[in-house]
Amino acid sequence: MKALLFGGTFDPPHAGHMNNLRAAMQAVQPDVVLVMPAGIPPHKHASATPGELRLAMCECFKALGPQVQVSQWEVDRAGRSYTYNTVSMLQEKRLEEHTSEFRRVLFRSLYMTIGSDMLETFDEWYRWREILAMVTLVVQSREPGDGDALRAAAQKLEEAGGKIMFADAPVLECASSDIRAGKYPPARLKELLPPPVADVIHRNGLYGKLI
Repeated sequence: MKALLFGGTFDPPHAGHMNNLRAAMQAVQPDVVLVMPAGIPPHKHASATPGELRLAMCECFKALGPQVQVSQWEVDRAGRSYTYNTVSMLQEKRLEEHTSEFRRVLFRSLYMTIGSDMLETFDEWYRWREILAMVTLVVQSREPGDGDALRAAAQKLEEAGGKIMFADAPVLECASSDIRAGKYPPARLKELLPPPVADVIHRNGLYGKLI
């Protein structure tokens, strides 16, 4: 069984996230996809949006296929969400049933999708060599024309024993931080926010009543 891990703050999830996950799924053809909203990211400030609302917004990813599940494992953990801890938990096949849909499964191969910016700084991650030994990285380009830098970063990680593959997705330039800051006009927001996400934002008055 092949599992694909897709993590992030998802504050909020948007069309760019959907675009990247769709491309990774096409590249990997996973049996199960685990969308894992972060609790407290190690290199960012904690999200001001409660974890339960980010989990609710992440339900949008289930539109990509029946193999997509949303996990609250990192949200429920105390302290910072280090990728090493999450991958170790999955690699050790100790999935906990936090929701009725998050069932116990055994993984033969574990893949993890990351953005191109993360690939270039991957060797700064906590216990990055051990992560490389446990997963295949599925890389998404986030900026037009970053191919040379990505190939150089991938080669460096491959020389350290990593397995890297690239997902071919057109770059969709948008950022959760810009959505929270109200930088997009209403017509553009309608394109960027999947309906389930827009509904959670509207019902809970998130981001200064953005919608």
